[in-house]
Amino acid sequence: MHDTTYTITTQTPRASTRPAYLPASAEPVMLPSEIPPGVQMVTLPGGIRTLAYTPTQAPPAPPVPVAQPIPAWAKTTALLVPTVGGGVAAAGIGLSYAAPGLIAMSQALWATVALIAAGAIGLPVLLRLARSGTGSGRPTTHITQNITASGMFGRANGTINHR
Repeated sequence: MHDTTYTITTQTPRASTRPAYLPASAEPVMLPSEIPPGVQMVTLPGGIRTLAYTPTQAPPAPPVPVAQPIPAWAKTTALLVPTVGGGVAAAGIGLSYAAPGLIAMSQALWATVALIAAGAIGLPVLLRLARSGTGSGRPTTHITQNITASGMFGRANGTINHR
């Protein structure tokens, strides 16, 4: 025999409630709305269908969460965050102290650029004025050169004229 936690009872036929048009072997059928809560229609191993009380099963308990270890990348990131934040703060403080010096250096660099530009423009002008014939009294020598050649690789002939 099997031990069960519920009791199986069979439906007792009531001859007085059986309609006359049903044969004697037919069992009365209950509508699903007539079956009380906690009772179900079950089929026994011998093939007999009967009503049975079924215990209500409590819903299964939710699984207990298992503590998982913290990944190594999370630990490393958590340790790096304050370090990086402190470095950024130190850099900001250093820049605030260095700002006047940086402004002065940028002005000095612009002054250097202006000096180089003035030298690139002014030096050729000064050299041209110094070489002009107005200050020395010597006449300027002009050399003219005429070169002719016949063909792509022909021999070139030329004349030089001094004035």
